[in-house]
Amino acid sequence: QVRLVESGGGVVQAGGSLRLSCKVSRSFFSMGWYRQAPGKQRDLIASFVGRDTTNYAGSVKGRFTISKDNAKNTLYLQMNSLKPEDTGVYYCNFIPSGAIVNWGQGTQVTVSS
Repeated sequence: QVRLVESGGGVVQAGGSLRLSCKVSRSFFSMGWYRQAPGKQRDLIASFVGRDTTNYAGSVKGRFTISKDNAKNTLYLQMNSLKPEDTGVYYCNFIPSGAIVNWGQGTQVTVSS
């Protein structure tokens, strides 16, 4: 069974940066980062579609960058210019929704104003 381990979250002031990592127990192509804000549903915010095409939600476009290291089976999310509304638990998983496997523990990001 595929295992997903997210890390890199923390507490940061607005305008700051964080880099999240997701270690995947096997190689992957289409995969993304999901965010669950307090009291809200989990939404896809950044993704790789196929080998190299990236997509971003409008709320993070221009501030977040998704990348990967195929040799390490690791997915990254560089988050810059963080805002309080970016606060939430961040998860990685496969896309599309039908390909989603068991969720990892996620990593908490808290942005203070």
